[in-house]
Amino acid sequence: MVWWILLVAVLAAALVLFLLAPGRGAAARMARFDRLNCAHRGLHTKDRLTPENSLPAFRAAADAGYGIELDVQLSKDAEVVVFHDDSLDRVCGVHGRVDAFTLEELRAMRLCGTQEHIPLFAEVLDAVGGRSPLIVELKTGPRNDLLCQKTLALLRAYDGPFCIESFDPRIVAWFRRNAPDIARGQLSDSPANFAKDGQSRLRSALLGGTWMNFLARPHFIAYGPGAKPLSVRVAEALGAARVCWTVRPEDDVAAKQRENDCVIFEFYRPDVYFQ
Repeated sequence: MVWWILLVAVLAAALVLFLLAPGRGAAARMARFDRLNCAHRGLHTKDRLTPENSLPAFRAAADAGYGIELDVQLSKDAEVVVFHDDSLDRVCGVHGRVDAFTLEELRAMRLCGTQEHIPLFAEVLDAVGGRSPLIVELKTGPRNDLLCQKTLALLRAYDGPFCIESFDPRIVAWFRRNAPDIARGQLSDSPANFAKDGQSRLRSALLGGTWMNFLARPHFIAYGPGAKPLSVRVAEALGAARVCWTVRPEDDVAAKQRENDCVIFEFYRPDVYFQ
């Protein structure tokens, strides 16, 4: 009986390791991001005069030497645009999803009441010009494969350091299959926050615990500001680089820097690199 218990325990441990293990060579893949502070959606301002995910925000971050985190998704006519929310309501004051409008229609909208418009990803790449390492988040939607294909084509033509990430393990897995040389990350957050967004209890537990790593084998895990579950700690112990989002001035910045290899920040001006 003791042998059976030991065998079951060994098999269970092996299964856990299989599910959680990151991709190989994570430290080397993420070396350019080690101890780097990355501006969340560019170096935008709390008063919104420099809007998030705008060309001035990206230029300001690159001029300051920071890394940059940004978000890409598709317009109705399949152009890769840089915008975070699924809906345009909060930032543009227009009701509807980004993917319900053509690029021309999106161009007519303004970010946070300024004169800035939603940029193409190609415009952002040109504005940054290889000066800053990029963390490119691909937003999940009905055309994931097309978004991946178009984003990859733009990144292949870009002369600068970058990595990709997504909350959707299927997107990260797409890059594992089709661009295994590119550093890839699994975005995650506490299961409770996934549940608040309407995810089922099972899906919240799987995503919040990064139990889908076996599909994507991410090189880093970008986790939200809350406490990390044991499963995430195990993945990190197995070699996944530790990225934290999003640190703000009211947070314990020093603690976040001690606990992570890369920090995504907003609304303050840290040193470019931390110790």
